[in-house]
Amino acid sequence: MLLEKLCSASGPSGFEGDVRNIIKEEIKPYIDEIKVDRMGNIIAHKKGNGPKVIVDAHMDEVGFVITGYNEDGTLKFYSLGGINNKVIPSKVVLVGENKLPGVIGVKPIHLQSSDDRKKNFSYDDCCIDIGSNSKEETKALVELGDFAVFPTEFSEFGEGLLKGKAFDDRMGCAVLIELLKENYDCDLYAVFNVQEEVGERGAFTAAYGVKPDIGIALEGTICADMPNIPKHMRATEIGKGPAVSIMDNTSIFTEEISKAIIKVAEEKDIPYQLRRAIAGGNDAGAIHMSGEGAKVATVSVPCRYIHSSVSVASKSDYENTVKLMVEFLKTIK
Repeated sequence: MLLEKLCSASGPSGFEGDVRNIIKEEIKPYIDEIKVDRMGNIIAHKKGNGPKVIVDAHMDEVGFVITGYNEDGTLKFYSLGGINNKVIPSKVVLVGENKLPGVIGVKPIHLQSSDDRKKNFSYDDCCIDIGSNSKEETKALVELGDFAVFPTEFSEFGEGLLKGKAFDDRMGCAVLIELLKENYDCDLYAVFNVQEEVGERGAFTAAYGVKPDIGIALEGTICADMPNIPKHMRATEIGKGPAVSIMDNTSIFTEEISKAIIKVAEEKDIPYQLRRAIAGGNDAGAIHMSGEGAKVATVSVPCRYIHSSVSVASKSDYENTVKLMVEFLKTIK
């Protein structure tokens, strides 16, 4: 399964090589031109005579970077992207290109003071234990600047649900690959960007080079359909279809484009929902502000427990995101 292959690859911000190699092979039969720019973005061109359109997905996932060695052989580390430090203790990670197994260690609850139990642990309170007995042994195995990622196995479970890591944004990458299998009148650039999780850095460069008229970001987005959250506060819900964003911290999305996407969904009887939150941001903000700017929108697959070691999504939401975007792109002439 394409999505499983993408999610199983390691590719935190700045280290997207494995994901990039998979995508380049997958899209070869469907595009006219491909290049990888100096930052590592994939810019794939499917030529057409209509408006110039970027459809974007980012290759990077949240992860960690190794920042130092402790005397006992454990590692100091920090986040690559927005990982909540509440979710990191006792998680298994893989360190570096050689996928060295490690465990994120923290003081056990038996030894925590009452104050310890009330506060959130910081990265300084944690370490990565790779089973080493000394700093010297660890230095021979791990270099400063190496990355670490969660190794969560992708699988299907329940009634049409998927679980795994890096759904933000391998969901978007998988949708974009599927879009390239169809033909369109618009001049389509499929852009798989780097370093979104640390500030949309790749998208600024790619959009500046392409200079699109329209930019659509494909994302895996926050989902809050949990029993302790009131319905009106749920940003998106699993199984209700792709989410069309209205605004976030980096963009007020172009009403004309968002309404056109919604119109297609309603005419083609494709389920959709509005993203009822403005938290976060994505590559659409960079596309919006690059060069002379572009009209932008974001369409997302809702994902529970995002930016953690595991996310959950609906297979039907993923499939309906593909359907919606294919039909929308066919209307751009």
